[in-house]
Amino acid sequence: MTVPKQYIGHLSSHDPLHPYLVHDILPQIGVHNSTAEFRVFSMKASKVYLYEERHSCAQVVGKFFVSRGHNKADAIQRMRQEFDNLQLLRGYGLAGYPHHVVRPLGTNAYLNSVLVEEYAKGVPLSIFVNEAIHQGQSQPLFDKLTALAYFLATLHNRTANGQGVDFHQDCAYLDRLVRKLQSQQVIGAWDADELYWLRDRWREKPRMWEDTQVLVHGDATPSNLLFGRGLSVIAIDLERMKRADRAFDLGRIAGELQHYFLQAGGNKHAAEPFIGHFLWEYACHFPDRERAFHSITSRLPFQMALTLLRIARNSWVSVPQRGRLVEEAKIILRTP
Repeated sequence: MTVPKQYIGHLSSHDPLHPYLVHDILPQIGVHNSTAEFRVFSMKASKVYLYEERHSCAQVVGKFFVSRGHNKADAIQRMRQEFDNLQLLRGYGLAGYPHHVVRPLGTNAYLNSVLVEEYAKGVPLSIFVNEAIHQGQSQPLFDKLTALAYFLATLHNRTANGQGVDFHQDCAYLDRLVRKLQSQQVIGAWDADELYWLRDRWREKPRMWEDTQVLVHGDATPSNLLFGRGLSVIAIDLERMKRADRAFDLGRIAGELQHYFLQAGGNKHAAEPFIGHFLWEYACHFPDRERAFHSITSRLPFQMALTLLRIARNSWVSVPQRGRLVEEAKIILRTP
């Protein structure tokens, strides 16, 4: 099983995207066919499409950054930023087995700011999480979390720059989330005040400032991480990549796992074996595994809470579940 897609029709030869794919994109993957015909599939997001050339069966993905009502200049900037991010990480050797970042093939600001990249065949982490929850298939999830820990440790360790992290950025992100949740009436003033107070307690902890900056995926959700055979991990959607504490990515994974289990049955403790395994496997890629594990887990709660608050913003999450996520975030932030 690969990333879900739905057939929506053919790409007209009169569409300006057609000649761009034929003359600028396909030759990069060894396809030279001026009469190319493309079948079009919608992907996991509303502005992401798979284009399959009918004769060669070559496949590429188009991610459009312009949508109605959005700033075009901002869209162009985000399109180019993701292209550069993909190129940068591949330059660190994250191309091929087992650590793979999808190959960008081109950008075109005139075609609704489209980024075209190779099609990555893989199974999203979300599939393994759901199978562990609903079918009792725990071992495949443990195995893929081992692979993911290896990928993220490689990404982080290769891109460390020796400069200290700026925890103020994480605090500012919490502030944005709290304001958003207040505007949505998910939380009230008392909740906001408590979250701000907890934020300041974390800001005072020296350990939150002690690690060095690394490049983080920035949006390490179960749908943005694909898996192949063995230890193969494929990363997509690098638009939000940035320099931060390595715990940013780790907290995102941990928070997403807890959310999946909370949503399925309300038992947050059911996620703990998987979270613990993931972090322990990550720590094995350091000279002193126990020291690395202790350092990571001491900073993780803040990032994990950010993830729960981030998920709580989404209108597709039920109202009771959004409230539960906020409460869980506060519980986590109260960790000494």
